[in-house]
Amino acid sequence: MNQSMGKKICLVTGATSGIGKATAQGLAAGGFTTVIVGRDQQKTDRVCRLIRKRTGNPDISYLIADLSSQKDVRRLAEEFKRWYDRLDILVNNAGAKILQRLTTVDGYEMTFALNHLAYFLLTQLLLDRLQAAKHARIVNISSGAHGGAVLDFDDLQNEKHYVGKEAYNQSKLANLLFTYELARRLEGSGVVANAMAPGGVITNFCRNNGWISWAKHVTAHILARNLIGPEKAAETILYMATSPEVAGVSGKYFFEKKPIESSPASYDEEAGKRLWEISERMTA
Repeated sequence: MNQSMGKKICLVTGATSGIGKATAQGLAAGGFTTVIVGRDQQKTDRVCRLIRKRTGNPDISYLIADLSSQKDVRRLAEEFKRWYDRLDILVNNAGAKILQRLTTVDGYEMTFALNHLAYFLLTQLLLDRLQAAKHARIVNISSGAHGGAVLDFDDLQNEKHYVGKEAYNQSKLANLLFTYELARRLEGSGVVANAMAPGGVITNFCRNNGWISWAKHVTAHILARNLIGPEKAAETILYMATSPEVAGVSGKYFFEKKPIESSPASYDEEAGKRLWEISERMTA
């Protein structure tokens, strides 16, 4: 790894496939120093080499972490800080939909831990590097699936009643509550935070639940006629991360390069503050 003078520095989680990979390749093609985060050493190294080859940009590197583990998230942040004194663009993308209730090494429900707590913790740990950059941008990947979700603060871990789809939808609502509260707290700092919905993207998403679940996921989007490729979805992330048109824009929810309204529940400031405080306790 090295710090190229004058180049913006980007960190993309979940960057070994799907929209994360497409986003990382797009940033690299734009000449940015790009650090990708993956869980599997061999796969992440392979993707890193592929992006270098496709873009001709030598300043592509990677870090390995299981983002469901808070110890790994902390190690990831420390390793990044060891190499880089600033961070211009942070894309929190890694996530999953998990049909069966699982718990992490920290004892938390897996979907909530991976899809929300990892975003929260990594962003907090890298905040000094984001503030050290001029006009840094944070892009959190949410989903239109948040629409009908409501957070049950008495059962955030879904111990009483677990349905994989509902747990995923709740985690995507948490992404928005976090993004909006983060934007309020960062106001005037020069760092902006926004969220986006990628739409119906044909990727490996849901394949962790088996081929049948993945096929149902894809079929639903085909029937809705909203299926797109990861490169198309990544266009909105790249727009949010790099376009001068949205410089200074914060606390918004984007779809297809345009800010749109999210669900009424996502704008509940008291819920956002409460989730923030709970997340602080859960991540120490």
